[in-house]
Parts: sequence; structure tokens; C-alpha cells
Amino acid sequence: MNGIVQGLGGVSETMLWSLYHRACEARRPDGVLQDRESSRIQSAIDYDFAGHFGEPQGSLAVRASAIDRTLRSWLKRHPEGTVVSLGEGLETQGRRVDNGRMRWLSVDLPDAIRLREVFLAPTHRFRDFAASALDQAWMEEVDPSLGVFIVAQGLLMYFAPESVRQLVVAIADRFPGCELVFDTIPRWFSDLTLLGLNQTKKYRLPPMQWGINRDEIEPTLRRWHPRVADVTFLSYQSPRGLPRLFEEMMNVIPVACNALPGLPHVKIANAVEDQPLRVMA
Repeated sequence: MNGIVQGLGGVSETMLWSLYHRACEARRPDGVLQDRESSRIQSAIDYDFAGHFGEPQGSLAVRASAIDRTLRSWLKRHPEGTVVSLGEGLETQGRRVDNGRMRWLSVDLPDAIRLREVFLAPTHRFRDFAASALDQAWMEEVDPSLGVFIVAQGLLMYFAPESVRQLVVAIADRFPGCELVFDTIPRWFSDLTLLGLNQTKKYRLPPMQWGINRDEIEPTLRRWHPRVADVTFLSYQSPRGLPRLFEEMMNVIPVACNALPGLPHVKIANAVEDQPLRVMA
């Protein structure tokens, strides 16, 4: 599989980073994620995962697990709904949460979809669409009648801020009543990647153009679209060790916690008047 992987670069290569985290966490007896498919895929790829990405801390597996729980809850209310996973790469989330009735659409660049289909063949319920998430053509592939949930893991930070705004606006316009989960990085981390930040000696992180602090997320989304009805945050921190201790310390300091990564869960109202009344102080 090394020849296939060599065609990846830039943002697309980050799919191997998150795959590595999930697979390593799934192999741990105390792991937070059960994911045999990721372990199978990672084992089949000839790639220096540890050399490129270092020791896995588990945070990306925690992210996936948190979204899994949210999706399972949503699928209880929308058992035949459609989940759209933007920039999905080699994520196996659809297989982990499958209820046997839902529909799943994976959207990613052509090289990423080509690699994905080596390991995860599409079916009538699990379909692939080879395009950028910013190409709104994928929206034509979604039947919104039974509910829509959109996931963007490890994706939006790589886009320009205006591109993120346009995508969120297009989703809210096209899919009233949908739900959306994505992750964010704080401004300081975005700035570091723009200067040039190495994960290891072998791997430099792609520039992450969109950085936003936690306390900015809700007001920004509400400014972008009037149908943003509810914004909450899923738990997202390292599962163990010093990274977890550091994040727990940061979380108890109001100013400091805003400088941590976020995992917003956004609900889009069916109409502007569907939003809950908010009393302004």
C-alpha cells in the first residue's frame, strides 16, 4: 500500500495521522474507542506512522468517540437519516455507529476517496463523493427528508475563514433542521502552523488558516446565520497522562480554557422563529 500512500500530501496526509491515533487507541486495553476497522487499515499500510506523527496521545480518538456518541443519539431520533462526513479520509465512523438503516455520504478529494475505497468499498447506503467539501455539489447527493447530520472532523481549520463561513451558511440555507459537529483550534495554534510547525522531524503540519477561540465560536456562528439555534460543546481532551492533566488545569481557568481546541455541536433551526428566545441583559 506504500505506493498508494505516496500520492497523498498536504491536508490529505492528515487522514493517516487520525487513523494512527484511532488504531493505537483501539488496541489499548484501556482504550476509549473500539475500532477494529481502523486497526485493520493501519496494519495494511506501509507507512512510518510513529516516525511522522510521534507517540499517539489519544486525543483524536477521544474526538471520534465523542462524535460517535452524538451520532448514535441522533440516529435514535432519525434512524433512516443521512450523515454527511466532510473530509472523511480513512475514518470508519459510519461502520461504528451503523444501525442498519441510515445513509452515509463520505466527501473527500479524489486521491483520498481512491485510497478510502481500497479498504472501505461503497454500498447503496454508504456512498462516496469525490470533491472538496467546499464544492457544494455534494449537497445535491443528500436527501434531507429524513434528517441530516453533518460531521467535519479535522477539516475546517485548513480552510480560509471566509471559506468556512460560506460553507456553514450554505449548510444552514440548504438543510434547515440539520445538526453539525466540527472541531476547532485556537488562534495561537493556527498562528504557529502558519509560521511553520513540525509535529516531528519528519512531518510538518499543514497550515491551519482558521483559528478561533472557544468564546468566539457561538457569537461568530450566530452572526453568520440567523437559524443557528443552539451551540454546545462536546467533551474533547486527552484520555490520560500529562496532556490530560494539563487540559484539566486549563479548563478550570476561564480565560485559559478558551485557548484549547473545541468540538462544537450546532443545531440549525427549521426557521428563524424556531430559535429559543434569548433575554439580553
